[in-house]
Amino acid sequence: MKKAELLMIPGPTPLPEAVRAVMSSPAMGHRSAEFKDVLKRVFPSLQRIFRSKNQVFLYTASGTGSMEAAMCNTLNTGDKILVLVNGVFSQRWSEIAKTLGLNVETLDVPAGEGHTPAMLKEYLEASQGTEYKAILLTHSETSTGVLNPVRELTTVIRQTHPNALVIADTITSLGAAEFALDEWDIDIAVSGSQKGFMLPPGLSFLALSDRAWQAHQTCKHPGYYFNFTRYQKSQLENTTPYTPATHLILGLDVALTLMLEEGLDNVVKRHAQNQAMTRAGLKAMGLELFVKNDSYASPSVTSFLPPDGLTVDAIRAGLKKRFAIIIADGQKELKGKIMRIGHLGHVSERDVLTTLSALEAVLNELGYAVPAGAGIAAATNANREAVASHA
Repeated sequence: MKKAELLMIPGPTPLPEAVRAVMSSPAMGHRSAEFKDVLKRVFPSLQRIFRSKNQVFLYTASGTGSMEAAMCNTLNTGDKILVLVNGVFSQRWSEIAKTLGLNVETLDVPAGEGHTPAMLKEYLEASQGTEYKAILLTHSETSTGVLNPVRELTTVIRQTHPNALVIADTITSLGAAEFALDEWDIDIAVSGSQKGFMLPPGLSFLALSDRAWQAHQTCKHPGYYFNFTRYQKSQLENTTPYTPATHLILGLDVALTLMLEEGLDNVVKRHAQNQAMTRAGLKAMGLELFVKNDSYASPSVTSFLPPDGLTVDAIRAGLKKRFAIIIADGQKELKGKIMRIGHLGHVSERDVLTTLSALEAVLNELGYAVPAGAGIAAATNANREAVASHA
């Protein structure tokens, strides 16, 4: 019997049945009154997710599209920016920036580690004569499972470089970790549909501050497709400047309703419990976590190393073949060196426990002895403690 696959990767994530159902509905005209009614609900709901009073732009593009939009709409050729790099996706900020002719400086830390406020403060104080037009951060570094303390990092930036735009990648953190664009004084945050939003890939979102909008007014080449002005004008009329992915947006409408009905605080708590269970279960199996510091561990994805004598490929293949459970490999220089379990979006306690139990069975089958039920017992206890701490 062919089993339905369980996606335990950091995106795409599992789809709620209600989202799948609405996306199978008949085609709808993207300029119809019915679709405008959908957008009337979607736009304010996105503002609530970002915790922002300002417009949130909706692009038919992956999260990388919104990353490019954030820079091409606010920065000009030659502008100096600082990018905080600690993995593949934070590095992507600098890669995009270079294609736009920006003057890129990076503050790097090793993969598996995060940027501390003290580290950033020391760096910025040493460069007070440098005028950064923007400082770019990554909240959850998907490639390693690190959650950077964006709120605290932004506070440091405001103390030393108050006029710099703070631009944050929240692609795998929004809808999984606490985030508040206005309260945290962040200028732009971008996210994507196939992560905490419980949708297929294809949509991205961009929230911006008044400061970012003012920067847009002085941008010389804001582009065509991603142009803020075009989106602002269209969204005020509850439409889009170009043909949108209508069925993804129908799914988004349902997904946003599910998130808001659960309550954003409860969504964050659920992801914290998923993280606590996963880390505790892996430790109990004797596996080494890639992110050592619990306070820097992402609630969206947990990375770990294979035990000595076993390969990433063998473990992943065993999970897929025997249990139809998919976990992720590492990326670039970490490919074949770490594995990543995604536990964001439409992922519950049951899914985490199922994955840990299956992993235990595969490891034993491959010759790495794990005491029966060790991971499940530890995960269950960690979940109990996490629930109590949030009560």
